[in-house]
Amino acid sequence: MKALCKKYNVLLITDEVQTGLGRTGKLMGYEWDLGDEKPDIVTLGKAISGGVTPVSGILASNEVMMTIKPGDHGSTYGGNPLGMAVAQAAVQCLVEENMVENSSKMGRILHDKFTAFDSPLIKEVRSRGLFCGVEFHHDLPVNGNHFAKILMKNGLLTKATHDYCVRFAPALVINEEELN
Repeated sequence: MKALCKKYNVLLITDEVQTGLGRTGKLMGYEWDLGDEKPDIVTLGKAISGGVTPVSGILASNEVMMTIKPGDHGSTYGGNPLGMAVAQAAVQCLVEENMVENSSKMGRILHDKFTAFDSPLIKEVRSRGLFCGVEFHHDLPVNGNHFAKILMKNGLLTKATHDYCVRFAPALVINEEELN
């Protein structure tokens, strides 16, 4: 992929706002598809501060970063000392507490539990780490929002996406007992 981008002089940019920092069972979601290749720019948010403060950021190659001069860029949450301190602590915690590895392990368990359901309602289960989508058949008289509301009434917060899919994204620190 990166070789193709270089051939045509195009930057490879990945959006890891939802999928970065362990959510998919790898440090970055792009690792599933790019392997050892690294994008020229990676966008980050949400998990970078552990959900404590609003923080966003980018990672970029030296080649890209050396073209950016002061005043060339901006950030909604840039330059916030508290946000940066929280982000540093959150990333340190992510590494020291093996949250990426936990996401991978617990994600496999979650995937196995969902695929074990023998339900004519379920079309497909897709997951990477603790980022899981259960897609329901599209010809049902109900959609993902209905299922999400039923789950909420039973104490489980989820989100419907694309009408017939319900997303499950438990905390990266979840253990097997809590998952069950």
